[in-house]
Amino acid sequence: MKTPPIFFVLIVFILSSCTHTSEQDLIDTTPITEIVTYRDNVKNIIDTNCISCHTNPPVNGAPMSLLTYENVKDAIENRGLIARISSDDLGFVMPFGGPKLPQNLIDIIIQWQEDGLLEE
Repeated sequence: MKTPPIFFVLIVFILSSCTHTSEQDLIDTTPITEIVTYRDNVKNIIDTNCISCHTNPPVNGAPMSLLTYENVKDAIENRGLIARISSDDLGFVMPFGGPKLPQNLIDIIIQWQEDGLLEE
């Protein structure tokens, strides 16, 4: 019995469309090219990952509130926020209880500092 050519085309298509995506591949490593601001870039990161403890008043042993632009700016300038979120020390990982904040989000906060901690 002769196998129809369409069968071979279908097999080649199926095999060539298979991919493997690791968790690391899913992290956006695109360099940040725009000016990073608190309102447009940082606030959502803080609200999503930090506010559960860094509310007002702070809970679960958090040392300060991160509810406002001024709070977050002060935490970077005076309280070592970037060192804290960048730490690989398991007893020091933020958000508390881990896993560590993804590096692409840490990079946005670092870029915000480098860009001058602009609010808007």
